[in-house]
Amino acid sequence: MSGRVVVHRHHGSVLTGILAVFIGAVLVVLLLTVGEVAFDRIGFNSLDYVLILMGTLIGSTINIPVAKVQSEEPLLLVREVRVFGLYYRIPQMGVRHVSTVIAVNVGGAAIPILVSIYLLAGHPGLLPEAAVGLVLTAISVHLMARKVKGVGIVTPALLPPLAAAVIAYVVSPGSPAMVAYIAGSMGALVGADLTNLGGITKLGAPMVSIGGAGTFDGVFLTGIIAVLLVPLL
Repeated sequence: MSGRVVVHRHHGSVLTGILAVFIGAVLVVLLLTVGEVAFDRIGFNSLDYVLILMGTLIGSTINIPVAKVQSEEPLLLVREVRVFGLYYRIPQMGVRHVSTVIAVNVGGAAIPILVSIYLLAGHPGLLPEAAVGLVLTAISVHLMARKVKGVGIVTPALLPPLAAAVIAYVVSPGSPAMVAYIAGSMGALVGADLTNLGGITKLGAPMVSIGGAGTFDGVFLTGIIAVLLVPLL
């Protein structure tokens, strides 16, 4: 019988790290190229977009607390009772006090709001069309949104921007790109987050971030993809 020891070398972690870096680089390139095209269509130059993107990336890690909500959650407790040397487990209902912090995410909420205000300030004639687009998109996103316990509000990745693009094309055929961005970003923010704040404490999450927890597949990307989809309609 051989006394050699077989040594297994695990390369999974190295390969996983390389793959993660590669995917991250691809995503950055896509954001820099595709996102720049979308923002160019709504009147921003390359430098403007880079600054907005950097602000969104950094701001996505910043949550500003604005309120704290207290709620009660039913909890099943088990109490042990000893009778004549035997232990019995008796279930009983209890109440757990849950504290949920409501915060505003800088990258996912504050920056898209500022960009939308800037667009409307430069094109005040679009306000009625943008308002209609925002309301219709918000309703559509609200119907798509689902509350997931312990996570928050989740929505499908592509349906909100598609809805925003179609609505913008219908309500504003003259300037669909700007309306698509405003309706997409603000509609996602209102329809997914703001209209669901009423029952947010039932999700059991310690903090609810408006515009956070998925910035790039939520508010930020919804506005960009909506703008890119308009010419295809």
